[in-house]
Amino acid sequence: MTTYCAYVAGHPEDEYNKRYHDSEYGFPIVDESQLFERLMLEINQAGLSWLTILKKAEAFRRAYHGFDIDRVARYGARDRARLLRDAGIIRNRLKVHAAIDNARRIIALRAEHGSFKGWLDAHHPRSADEWTRLFKAHFVFTGGEIVREFLLSTGYLPGAHEPDCPIYPIVRKRGPAWMA
Repeated sequence: MTTYCAYVAGHPEDEYNKRYHDSEYGFPIVDESQLFERLMLEINQAGLSWLTILKKAEAFRRAYHGFDIDRVARYGARDRARLLRDAGIIRNRLKVHAAIDNARRIIALRAEHGSFKGWLDAHHPRSADEWTRLFKAHFVFTGGEIVREFLLSTGYLPGAHEPDCPIYPIVRKRGPAWMA
C-alpha cells in the first residue's frame, strides 16, 4: 500500500493533495469547528476519492456555514433539502443526516467535556480499534477507516507522515497528541 507521503511525492501535479499533505494532514487542530469539518469531510469521502473531497472543501464550508456546530445542529427540513440540492457538495442523504446528527452529538458532549477537542483529549491515548468503538458509540456514520483517517489527520494517531517526509518534523514541532 502506498503511503500518502509517497503518493504526494509521486504526483507533483496534484496541487490539492500536496497542499493538504503539506499544511493540514497530521497537524493538530484546536478549533472545534475545524475538528468537526475534518470529521465531516472524512465521512463524505466514504466511497469516493479524497481528491474529490478536497476539490469540494470550500463548497462544503459554504454549505455548512463554516461548520459552525451550533448552527448545523439547528438545521431542519429546509436545510436538509438545501444541502441535498447543492451540487457543490456530496448530495447523499445519509451523509447530510450524519453532519446534522453529529453536530447535535458534539453539543451533548460539551456538557461533560467542554468541547469536541476536550472529548478527544479525555479519551486519548487509545488504539485505533478502541477509538473506532468509542466513535461508533457516540457518533453516526463512523466506521473504522473514517475514524482512523480522522485521527491520523488531526494528530491523535501516529503515522500521518513517514519519518523521512519533509513535513514530518514540522508536524512534530506542533506537538500532536500522539507524541504526548
